[in-house]
Amino acid sequence: MKTQLKWMTLALLLFAMGCQESQKKEISQEEARTIAKEAYVYGLPLVLNYKTFYANTINENSGDYKGKINNISCEARLYTPQDKAIVTVNSDTPYCMYWNDVRTEPIVVTVPEIDPNRYYSFQFIDLYTHNFAYVGSLTTGSKAGTYLIALNDWDGEVPEGITDVIRTETGIFFTIVRTQLLDAHDLDNVKAIQSDYKLEKLSAYLGQEPKESTPTDVYPEWVEGAQFTEASFNYLDAVLKLIQNPNTSEKDLLERFKKLGIGTPEGYDFNGFSSEIQDAIKQGVKEGFAKMEAFIAETNTDPLGSSKIFGTRTFLEKSAKNNYNFNDIYLIRAVAAHLGIYGNSALEAIYPTFLVDADGQPMDASQNNYTLTFQADSLPPVNAFWSLTMYDGKSQLLVENDIDRYLINASMVDDFVKNDDGSLTIYVQKDAPEKTLESNWLPAPNGPFYSVLRLYGPKDNILTGEWETPKMIKQIK
Repeated sequence: MKTQLKWMTLALLLFAMGCQESQKKEISQEEARTIAKEAYVYGLPLVLNYKTFYANTINENSGDYKGKINNISCEARLYTPQDKAIVTVNSDTPYCMYWNDVRTEPIVVTVPEIDPNRYYSFQFIDLYTHNFAYVGSLTTGSKAGTYLIALNDWDGEVPEGITDVIRTETGIFFTIVRTQLLDAHDLDNVKAIQSDYKLEKLSAYLGQEPKESTPTDVYPEWVEGAQFTEASFNYLDAVLKLIQNPNTSEKDLLERFKKLGIGTPEGYDFNGFSSEIQDAIKQGVKEGFAKMEAFIAETNTDPLGSSKIFGTRTFLEKSAKNNYNFNDIYLIRAVAAHLGIYGNSALEAIYPTFLVDADGQPMDASQNNYTLTFQADSLPPVNAFWSLTMYDGKSQLLVENDIDRYLINASMVDDFVKNDDGSLTIYVQKDAPEKTLESNWLPAPNGPFYSVLRLYGPKDNILTGEWETPKMIKQIK
């Protein structure tokens, strides 16, 4: 009997290998190129998300390790250029960052009552990088609350004491908690608030034994740079295997990806293709990235651009159709992840981004100085706070500088030097301006850069475009 089972197993294995080999032989160069282009744009957000997941939960030596899944990890500090796991990171709000897994059972998140004058938020991000829900001062208010987070198809009984039930498409998801730092002397207060954030599995919340699970997940080692090549499909394949119930609208798309082995039991194997098909896959990846770059170039002067590319799946579907006449969300989602993964949804925050100067030219502080001026009585109208942060144009990270200043924000307004007409000019340059204006200086790198204006709790006149974002003006040295 055992011999018979072995032969049956071997036969099934050979059959599967034969099917996979046959599938690889059948695909044409044109089809491989087209699928690779499609898969790259679709998959980049999932791949970049995996990069963070691997650094946070798998690689204990990454420098960005946060701990095991379903454990809150908080730091009462601000981010610096040494933090490299996430590009275009903010340095306004000390973070808690951690990963959750609700495939076996839901989790319960409890938040304390918080001063209404202090901004805080829990941003929940699924494996697709959709912001599927928020808890915080702008959404659920500043009162204490207890929230149960479960898969869309979870049908268990909701226990007493739960403020609300939050649903997620993917069993594994990322949680980012932002707690506003009011000033340089506020870190101890932030730390105390962070210590009151609580996370439990539902079984622990109910005082029961945890449900058993036998994970079979495979987490390939992250290799930096792979996100820009055909090697990214190794990670896309791994992430797709973590998603138990893919969205039904993507069934045909995912079937096409399987022609490259992506999402199959055997997995993606670039070396298993002929050299002609390999070249076609490489070309498809290049075309996918070029498509993203073209979209960025076409839309980089839109001050409300970030309000259109971050959000829930439903929001992105509407935005893609209404704002860009796209039939799917994949291009705007990929651009969002590439430019600033984990950006907030529009009602929580928007990010007017300065990728070019007022003349439409890339900015380079090795060649020019720049100024950005808010007219009198025209600082950003927000319900929470605003900030302007500097990023290196090459690394997309915060910029080292002699005064350790990576941003300017609303809490610094009283220290700024106003112009005679009441306007406020920010000096964006690599070298300090004259001493009397140093409070208005945002240090730039000795080379290309970009800046992000973060507007937390934007008021309606921002979201409608009535309030105009100031321009970055080049000043010849």
